[in-house]
Amino acid sequence: MAQTAQPMLEGIRVIDLTSVVFGPYATQTLADLGAEVIKVEPPIGDAFRYSAKPAHTMGMSPSFLALNRGKRSIALDLKAPADSETLRDLLKTADVFIHNVREKAIERLGFDYEAVRAIRPDIIYVHCVGFGSDGPYADLQAYDDVIQAATGTTTLLPRVDGDPRPRYLPSLIADKVAGLHGAQAVLAAVIHRLRTGEGQRVEVPMFEAFAHFMLQEHLGGITFDPPVGPVGYARQLDPNRQPFPTADGYISIVPYTDASVVKLFTVLEGAQVLQDERFATGPQRVANSTALYGEIARLTPARTTADWLERLEAARLPAMAVRDLADILDDPHLRQTGFFDRKIHPTEGPYFDMRAPIRYDAYPRPDHRPAPLVGQDGEAIRADLKDRK
Repeated sequence: MAQTAQPMLEGIRVIDLTSVVFGPYATQTLADLGAEVIKVEPPIGDAFRYSAKPAHTMGMSPSFLALNRGKRSIALDLKAPADSETLRDLLKTADVFIHNVREKAIERLGFDYEAVRAIRPDIIYVHCVGFGSDGPYADLQAYDDVIQAATGTTTLLPRVDGDPRPRYLPSLIADKVAGLHGAQAVLAAVIHRLRTGEGQRVEVPMFEAFAHFMLQEHLGGITFDPPVGPVGYARQLDPNRQPFPTADGYISIVPYTDASVVKLFTVLEGAQVLQDERFATGPQRVANSTALYGEIARLTPARTTADWLERLEAARLPAMAVRDLADILDDPHLRQTGFFDRKIHPTEGPYFDMRAPIRYDAYPRPDHRPAPLVGQDGEAIRADLKDRK
């Protein structure tokens, strides 16, 4: 199929009043698909601008650059009448309004759903919230750590290693999962409007989004009523199901099926292990998986990582060397696929952008402008609004 230069969401204008990660990740996804995203920030800017050390300019943290490419920025103090009027003018031109301001606060500012619908009747109004509005947590503040705690995610690592202290997963995973749900919600609402001409209010709650994500496997035995076992996906909570040591590092090996387990021990030159009565049959191997993983870890130090990878690939067994996060820029696959795109930011200089991972036959990967400074495009946006009047 021939590619076209026309972005798939070209002509869709998104007014983005979100900050930090959840909302910006959603709107970044839309910008990658060609939507025009206008980021509305307070005069000091999105708080996430200051989350880490910049290259040169305060307010240009690496994570902010990663989450805000392809967007334009206008700085507005929504408590000031003139700036509030500017946002109203923007909303008259918008297809989508997305924000993460709490309900009572957005009402005080005059931008609740009914007020915005009066400005633009077919608006797609997306509210990124911490908790669903019809539950007892509705008015609580939410950040990634809070959501990890509320969903029970902080009790997963204790189940693995026996250390009873609840711990966060070292990723803003709840924010990012909810952000993808936010982008999905916008796309579905856009299709609905194309079919019916109608806008709508859409609520995307981070708690419910992340619970839905984590409990696919970890609801476990309490899926049934009465329960048939404990919570958690046993295979992922196994303390020995970790990268295995080699002569010069670590390797990840995933013998997912019983046939692959048998094949693996042949490759590891440890077929005799399966003569142990604990591992003699498939069901016994599952029942004694912790001990079985321990046997794999006992055998893998015999050879180097490269040697094992060659043998495992020849046997068609899934495996990969453990790579340090600091070395990810040098990954040969990511380099060849163009995942990292070295760009020049007007104020921050050379940096590595991450291209959107999904590829479309009919749409080339976009070459977006880098993340903006606070209010960088305010003058041009105001001039455009004046021309439209």
